[in-house]
Amino acid sequence: MKAMILAAGFGERLRPLTETTPKPLLEIAGKPMIQYHIERLVAAGIREFVINTSWLGEKIEAFLGDGSRFGVRICWSRESEPLETGGGIRRALPLLGPEPFLLVNGDVWTDYPFENLVQRDWSESTDAHLVLVPNPPFKTVGDFTLDDEGWLSYPQEGDKACTFSGISVMRPEIFALYPAASERFPLRDVLESSIRATSVSGELFEGQWWDVGTVERFNMLNGLLAGKVIEASEKPRMRAASA
Repeated sequence: MKAMILAAGFGERLRPLTETTPKPLLEIAGKPMIQYHIERLVAAGIREFVINTSWLGEKIEAFLGDGSRFGVRICWSRESEPLETGGGIRRALPLLGPEPFLLVNGDVWTDYPFENLVQRDWSESTDAHLVLVPNPPFKTVGDFTLDDEGWLSYPQEGDKACTFSGISVMRPEIFALYPAASERFPLRDVLESSIRATSVSGELFEGQWWDVGTVERFNMLNGLLAGKVIEASEKPRMRAASA
């Protein structure tokens, strides 16, 4: 199985940190975020990576190179302007090949066990598989619900919904066949028909997961991993991570 790491965003909510450093190279406890993903995916058995880049992408490529120092092979999918998740994946399809691939957002920090996805036998009836997490307080409205058999659906009024973690397994054909009006489109548009056809499975992960999307959350995670004592008034309304 190949893995694709999404690394093409501008990181606008992380400015000024991202004015000269691309978001995936921001350091969490002294290590770039994207390096955590690569090391954990390698530990799970992944050896081939596709990474899309745009804003300051040359700095990401300079840091990772061809992947040889991590014992992997990296192929680069370059975007002159970010194409959003759906468009970025479709641009990278020739590099990803015909088999299901593991997809990870470059701006999350997690201890999710990627081997659960790598070692699983993916049924052809499953177009995609999404890892969900309990809603963090900064996002109180969830994205999806899970039924008793593990299939995703859109929440109805009164349903208990969860948040998409940015970790998933996708079949490339759902992007190849998607009738996009332009090169730039979101992932949710691609998944909509499959979700309504009950072809997208999911799971709920309740371990460590941080969306490192703002300066506040970036600083908070670094502080907690460094063992800093955080005053109650400073704590964000989200699950705290531990080293």
